[in-house]
Amino acid sequence: MSEKLKIAIFHNLPSGGAKRALHGFVKYLSNTGHLVDLYVPETANEEFLPLKDMVNDMHVYPVGKSWFRSRVYSTFSYVPAIFKPISISKVDDTEKAIAQDINQGDYDVVFSEQDQFVMAPYFLKYIEKPTVYYCQQPPRREKILEKISEDKRKKRLLEPLIKRYINHVINKEMNLDLKNVQHADYIIANSYYSHESVLRSYGLNSYVSYLGVDVDLFKPQNQQREDFVLSVGTCIPPKGYDFIINSLARVPADVRPKLMIVSNMGDEQWKDYLREMATGLGVELEILRGIDDEKLVSLYNRAKMVLYAPYLEPFGLVPLEAMACGTPVVAVKEGGVRETVIHNENGFLTQRDETLFADAVVKLLSDEEMGTRLSENALEMVQRDWSLDSAGERLVNHLKRSMERINE
Repeated sequence: MSEKLKIAIFHNLPSGGAKRALHGFVKYLSNTGHLVDLYVPETANEEFLPLKDMVNDMHVYPVGKSWFRSRVYSTFSYVPAIFKPISISKVDDTEKAIAQDINQGDYDVVFSEQDQFVMAPYFLKYIEKPTVYYCQQPPRREKILEKISEDKRKKRLLEPLIKRYINHVINKEMNLDLKNVQHADYIIANSYYSHESVLRSYGLNSYVSYLGVDVDLFKPQNQQREDFVLSVGTCIPPKGYDFIINSLARVPADVRPKLMIVSNMGDEQWKDYLREMATGLGVELEILRGIDDEKLVSLYNRAKMVLYAPYLEPFGLVPLEAMACGTPVVAVKEGGVRETVIHNENGFLTQRDETLFADAVVKLLSDEEMGTRLSENALEMVQRDWSLDSAGERLVNHLKRSMERINE
């Protein structure tokens, strides 16, 4: 087996953490001498962290349009559906054409990401070469996500009919996801929490291949810490920003820092709700959008700490990005974050309790020596275990294992 691989990569991702993770993988593969070709339908987001300049060749396939309904919002999101003239059946046709072209190529192995419309892509049904499917997460239908999203939205006149229709669409596409994923021969997941979710959702095995962060980008800049705390991610109810605001309201006013949220995507209605909530509780809040990586790294370096409280996040790159910049993290002990943040070693973990979370924030604000210790430990752990090189090596091992299984 040649040490350097010829790899075809497929994705139909939106912008966000999954695309950032793929960008890191492609950067590693290209930098280490593997030949990488990219295959995407035109619906894939290639404006956010584009891959074109890092791959050997890029192939973009048109997706036919239809004026019948189709859900445009990503299944990665948890917001009500908006509609757009994209036919799911035409996505199937496009991914079939992509797979057939790859099957005709001389690729050693294929790396398949998810599909923003149906999660497990139709592509898996048609690809015949050794393929690793990266299941960042199965479709998320946890009751808590449904509850918090519904509780916080203003009711609309046709809400019962809209909800019934959305549930019909989601159930249909979850069934498609379940059918498509059965064609995956080799699945990798981003955490043991996600591995367990794959077992629960699909009854299939997967192998954990942890993500990493670009330590050449996310790194300490020795900037002066300013009087704010930072949180990063899509501005929707499941990201837990209301919990963070409630927690900061329990921090004594004379030491309470400003909260800055970086959210390039989100629900504007939800942002307005958070602003009103923060004003009522005496928490200074600023929500930033349109922030590029350079500004984001600067914010990580200037923040006193990063606060992280999403519900059941499968993995979560934000804590790792913060730790790579030497910034302490206070996080809720749920989901995949338990596998990157180690309590009292490289950050603080608490239960989902505003008082306990606030106590952790106050402790870090008041104990500079502890903050320095956590920061130093975090930097060491990221550079040792959570760099792009570490993540890339793990991925290549799985790509090679998928090839070996043909001969078993």
